[in-house]
Amino acid sequence: MADKVIKRAKIRKGDQVVIIAGRDKNKRGRVLEVLPAQGKVKVEGINIVKKHQRANPNSSRGGGIIDQEAYLNISNVQLIDPQSGKPTRVRYEIDGDIKTRVASKSGHAIQK
Repeated sequence: MADKVIKRAKIRKGDQVVIIAGRDKNKRGRVLEVLPAQGKVKVEGINIVKKHQRANPNSSRGGGIIDQEAYLNISNVQLIDPQSGKPTRVRYEIDGDIKTRVASKSGHAIQK
C-alpha cells in the first residue's frame, strides 16, 4: 500500500473563502484553521455542529449543548479573488527568490 502524499495547501489561515459544495454552498467565511496533512479546513460560521459538552468545575466551564465549527474538506472551498470578489483558483509566481500566491482569474497577488 502506497504512503499518502501530503499536498501543500494553497489556502491559509485568515483567507476569505466561498464554499462550493455541501449544505453551506455559496456561503462565505474566513479560514480559522488549516490541516494540510488531512486536507481539512475550518471556516468561521460554516459547517456548524452541535457538541455535547460535560461541565468542568476546575476550568469553570458549564455543561450543555454548544454550537461549533467542524472541519470540512479543503476541496469544498475556493479562495475569493481580491479584485472581483468571485471564487478563483490559486497559483504561485516566483520572482527571484520571492514566492507569491496569485489569483488565477485576475492575476492579482493575494495579501498575506
